[in-house]
Amino acid sequence: MKLSEVKDALQNLSELRFELPTGVAIQSHFHITEVGLIRKDFIDCGGVVRQEKVVNFQLWEAQDFDHQLAPSKFLKIIQLAESTLGIGNWEVEVEYQADTIGKYGLTINGNTFILTTKSTNCLASDKCGIPDEKLPAQSSCKPGSGCC
Repeated sequence: MKLSEVKDALQNLSELRFELPTGVAIQSHFHITEVGLIRKDFIDCGGVVRQEKVVNFQLWEAQDFDHQLAPSKFLKIIQLAESTLGIGNWEVEVEYQADTIGKYGLTINGNTFILTTKSTNCLASDKCGIPDEKLPAQSSCKPGSGCC
């Protein structure tokens, strides 16, 4: 989900709800502790230099059960991060604490933001010598497709 889609959704929500990929709701007293830009510069196993930018939201739960972040307040935090950090309309990644910090994609279903699972992938399978039939089943996210 791109940042512009999140902002559009926030304008139409009366409350902010997130759900884990398992269908379990994140407690309504969560905090958004970070809105940021994550830039990753790397070289893949085929020797291609790559750069990835994502907008990062960090969700965190404390024991302050009376806290509830309004969609309009979250939108203001995003707008401040955009102007301060130079954030563009990139894909959104969500960090959420489980056994360790988990990284998730994001989508929306009705009035609820859904954290989606992410997976690794070989970006240079043609150079690694791994036959296509030996590669794990992948989503439609392939190098050059614009989703990675």
